[in-house]
Amino acid sequence: MAAKDSRNKNRLVFVPLGGVGEIGMNLYLYGYGQKNAYTWLIVDMGVTFGGEYEPGIDVILPDIRFLEEERHNIAGLVLTHAHEDHYGAIPDLWPLIGRVPIYATPFTAAMLRGKLGEARMDDDDLPLEIVPLGARRQIGPFDVELISMSHSIPEPTALAIRTPLGTALHTGDWKLDETPLTSAPTDENRLREIGRDGVDALICDSTNAIREGISPSEAEVAENLITLIKKAPACVAVTTFASNVARLGSVAKAAQAAGRELVVVGRAMYRVIEAAQATGYLDPELRFHQETAFRQFPADKVVALCTGSQGEPRAALARIAAGEHPHVSLKKGDWVIFSSRTIPGNEKSVGRIQNALSDNAIEILTDQDALVHVSGHPRRGELEQLYSWLKPHIAVPMHGEGRHLEAHAELAEDLGVPEVVRARNGTLVQLLPKPAGIVDDVPVGRLYRDGAILTSSDEGQVRDRRKLSYAGIAAVSLVLTTKGGLVADPEVTLTGLPEEDNYGVPLEEIARDAAIGTVESIPRPRRKDPQLVSEAVRRAVRAALGQAWGKKPICTVLTTVL
Repeated sequence: MAAKDSRNKNRLVFVPLGGVGEIGMNLYLYGYGQKNAYTWLIVDMGVTFGGEYEPGIDVILPDIRFLEEERHNIAGLVLTHAHEDHYGAIPDLWPLIGRVPIYATPFTAAMLRGKLGEARMDDDDLPLEIVPLGARRQIGPFDVELISMSHSIPEPTALAIRTPLGTALHTGDWKLDETPLTSAPTDENRLREIGRDGVDALICDSTNAIREGISPSEAEVAENLITLIKKAPACVAVTTFASNVARLGSVAKAAQAAGRELVVVGRAMYRVIEAAQATGYLDPELRFHQETAFRQFPADKVVALCTGSQGEPRAALARIAAGEHPHVSLKKGDWVIFSSRTIPGNEKSVGRIQNALSDNAIEILTDQDALVHVSGHPRRGELEQLYSWLKPHIAVPMHGEGRHLEAHAELAEDLGVPEVVRARNGTLVQLLPKPAGIVDDVPVGRLYRDGAILTSSDEGQVRDRRKLSYAGIAAVSLVLTTKGGLVADPEVTLTGLPEEDNYGVPLEEIARDAAIGTVESIPRPRRKDPQLVSEAVRRAVRAALGQAWGKKPICTVLTTVL
């Protein structure tokens, strides 16, 4: 069969549209068929989050213009788990590709339905098939098996993707943990069996490939949280990823062991708790209080479980740190435990919150102080074990920044993998037939969710906001007669600029004088063209303010001819 497909020039290819060269925004494609006539399987459809470089942007999504062109050739979308960076883009992007069938495990499906509900999307006719862990489904030309892995959320899965040409194994996010506290441990026996059957290509998580050894267990964190919360002298707030169901359960048990009441603060926590209870990953009898009940309990009898571990400005912890939360407040001597790691890029946001807490004499504990967090991704020792079980012929590192991918690639080479492909977003990698390698590229990029509007990162509003944050804006309004005379002095509004220059001259006056001088320098017949006048005045005002201030603001001019 393989030889026949080889003669027909069928191929198995891999294309990352997000998640390779970055952490987050995961969207991967597997294609089977002849060149330029592939049938596609999508694996995950996630987001990443905006930072200071994207002012006003909360969510960033992969650009799927390539998939939109190929929407009639898509067999389905399989979700490996329910972290935002793996499924969070579905409400925005999935409708653009023809509402293709979605395959997910029970917990991931419950989370997806909740997310679609928040987005006010009708899911009554959602083409969602719930697939149990360990099951197989034929999705177009792909025979896909879901293999149980360990991660920081219930039901993480690796995918064994079988085709007539051979097998690729896509790990999703994973680690080795004998006591993950939610799902079963990574299914070592099944992975070994698949390895004995033959794995042609391993496409594998690289997030912790620069770290030696084996990641600690989630159970160790649970024990430490109990110890810490029992000895805390006053109120304890714990912040973690809302989707980390094992950690939510550990905090709840620690509160109970310490004789404290659990108060949940932040909407995202409620959604995850509801989905986890509905699917059996949290005790349906788990008792917790709404945030409005926080002040009903003595400080030493409460644990506040808060959103905002990544410094999100509108999340619960940021509002608490700023003293702006309507129901929850912390004071001197209280503790805040950051039971999370800071995602690269969020360091400043997290630092601001921690500094604000410290300014109020609130004690902060992080994973630098105690074992209050473990990663859900494999270190080098775990990668070595997986490679020994699967013995792949081809390795393609994914899910990581450049340094993580390169460390993973070098490790794979050291382990004797014959072919290691260093892919990036947009590269089309031929996996089979061998030899593997990058054979083409496809368009990639980023989309911004700007309020309720989805825009390309190439559009200018975010770039303009960056300029505004640096140098402000000067707005000038001119009214001219049909003969070219000024009806009145120009109106000037400056936002984000100093009031005066170093000599005490108002910048508003400098801008107005530049506008008047420019208008008067234009021959009267040509002043009938408002666009010509506006552009000339814009350039002059911007230059005059630049000379006086040392910075050139954004400048807009509205010219009206009466």
